[in-house]
Amino acid sequence: MYFTYVLYSPSADRLYIGHTGHLERRFQQHQMGHVRSTKAYRPWVLIYVESFPSRSQAMWRERQLKQHRGRDFLRQLIHQRSSIGRVRQPPD
Repeated sequence: MYFTYVLYSPSADRLYIGHTGHLERRFQQHQMGHVRSTKAYRPWVLIYVESFPSRSQAMWRERQLKQHRGRDFLRQLIHQRSSIGRVRQPPD
């Protein structure tokens, strides 16, 4: 199983979009500062996840979310969730 995921940094108002085969481990890597591109913007909140049976499908969805239309969708999602207090850390 592969995942396309979106992280949000409330302090920096930044998004990170990626894919992985091990979601919990990868999220912890981001939180601990082991990923160069996300290290400076910690802490991160996991705001969106989709699962796929193949890596190629997860990569395709990642590319789709990184396009203008996908980023608009994610910004709208952040706005909706933050206005009702739902943007939070995932459970352990």
